[in-house]
Amino acid sequence: MDNKNNIPESHRVKTEKKTIDRMIRIYCRDKHESFEDLCDDCRELHDYAFQRLINCPYHADKPVCSECPIHCYKSEMQRRVKTVMGYAGPKMIFRHPYLAIMHLINEKNNKTVTRIQ
Repeated sequence: MDNKNNIPESHRVKTEKKTIDRMIRIYCRDKHESFEDLCDDCRELHDYAFQRLINCPYHADKPVCSECPIHCYKSEMQRRVKTVMGYAGPKMIFRHPYLAIMHLINEKNNKTVTRIQ
């Protein structure tokens, strides 16, 4: 899906969308016992996170959200996604190892770039 400026989605954004999707699904299944689809609260968070990723002004150069200078999440949504990530993050290495490793690499690379600048 393209963003509002019709810029094609970067590989980085596609990967982050997959990662947050899997994390929210793990959280929702375990905490809300939603096995078929996401509950309404988790669907709202999922859609919100996807909109932020789609409209990210950094595109292919997107930093990990925790290192981003913009912080585009509303405080309530930021709190909710932190809760999801804190719960699902450790489980990702076993359930979705590629996505977990890529997220860790991107996080480490982003911190290295930030320190150098």
